[in-house]
Amino acid sequence: MLLCITAAVFILFLTAGSGTTVYDSYGDFTEEDSTPQLDYKDPYWCHPLGLTNGEVTCHSPRGGANRSSLGTRCDMRCDRGYRLLGKNSLQCLTNRRWSGTAYCRRMRCHLLPLIPHGRYTCTQGFVVDSRCDFTCDPGYRIDGQQSRICHHGGWWSGEQPVCADTDPPKIKCPPSRLKVAEPGKLTTRVTWDPPVATDTADKSLDVILVGQEPGSDFVEGGHIIRYKVYDLARNRAACKFIVRVEVRRCPELPSPMHGYLTCSSDGNNYGATCDYRCDGGYELRGVSSRVCQFSRNWGGEPAQCVPMEFRADVKTAPALLDQFYEKRRLLILSAPNISDSDYQLQNFMIQKADCGLDLRHVTVIELLGSPPRETGRIKESQLQAEVIEGLRQAFRISRGYFSMVLLDKLGLDRERFIVPVGSEELFSYIDSFMMNEEERERFERYRNFCDGAAEHVEEEDTQPN
Repeated sequence: MLLCITAAVFILFLTAGSGTTVYDSYGDFTEEDSTPQLDYKDPYWCHPLGLTNGEVTCHSPRGGANRSSLGTRCDMRCDRGYRLLGKNSLQCLTNRRWSGTAYCRRMRCHLLPLIPHGRYTCTQGFVVDSRCDFTCDPGYRIDGQQSRICHHGGWWSGEQPVCADTDPPKIKCPPSRLKVAEPGKLTTRVTWDPPVATDTADKSLDVILVGQEPGSDFVEGGHIIRYKVYDLARNRAACKFIVRVEVRRCPELPSPMHGYLTCSSDGNNYGATCDYRCDGGYELRGVSSRVCQFSRNWGGEPAQCVPMEFRADVKTAPALLDQFYEKRRLLILSAPNISDSDYQLQNFMIQKADCGLDLRHVTVIELLGSPPRETGRIKESQLQAEVIEGLRQAFRISRGYFSMVLLDKLGLDRERFIVPVGSEELFSYIDSFMMNEEERERFERYRNFCDGAAEHVEEEDTQPN
């Protein structure tokens, strides 16, 4: 009002200055009461208020159902899973507008991270009440909760699970096998292809062998071969199979009477060879050896050791020696006559050592006297004059004095004696220089036989008549 009066005065001043008088009705004011009157009776003072995905609760001064009349206050509340953005309480103002705005926005949880070797699927994405189920790749298993739920506050239930490798590797061993020992052996070589292990999680696996290597020699009996494998998560798998080695055997081969056997390998296994040997004074009749066949039968027929036979009526010394070749050693005893004292002494010692000579495969040949009464004999068998002369010339044996020549089984001159020797000295030389290892072993086994026989003879000699 004051502003209007001032303007009127200013206009009047200007008019007066110009000599013109103007009457302006602007200076006449009538004050009116223009303050609007609140009308609580209008039920639609503000526009009806709504809240999508929420609920509006209003209180009007007039009460009742006047939800948008002047002065009405409305409380805003969102449904579960929604968050209120704006004011939670609005009032209907005189300008026919509400005192603010509000709306409900769907609540969300944070994005779930992916898990190694696995994945998840959610029912409603990442909003409230959505459930996310976790699954793992083949070979892995959930370690932890299998699902998580997005709660009203925007947080996930539980902890993030992991996919753990709990599936053990797979490995398959070769089948068990039966092998026959090789001929003449108690072992056999066994080969197989090592197994390959697979795993759903790991590509590279180390397979560990427990037992003998393939391609090695296996002895008789059963052998358990094991393989084991670990994956990177230390899951373990194993397999095993059996290698059985069989030694095919023939029945025990009996030794011949008056002889013995020398066998290779284990004696009666497939491929073993048994050689027949005869005691002194006996010779082999039949096959010299037999082999154990795969059929578990011995090849050939059993041999026999029969008393050694030789022909004394041969015409030459070689014909006589050939009969003893590789069978007997020869001790050729020569003396000028039967009454020679050295001969009589030596003959007495030889008779007492007869058993020891037989064990050592020694045959005695006696050459006595001079032509025309010269004689030659092997025990009671008489030699012809041509044979006697041939022996003397072949081994340079004189008729004029006592001497002895010791020949080995090949007929070679090994030692000469010009004076009588006792059995102990003679046997010591034979045992040390003329017997092979096999003969020594057998001699040691039977040497007491002669000692016992000698004691028995001495006891008979001492018995009174």
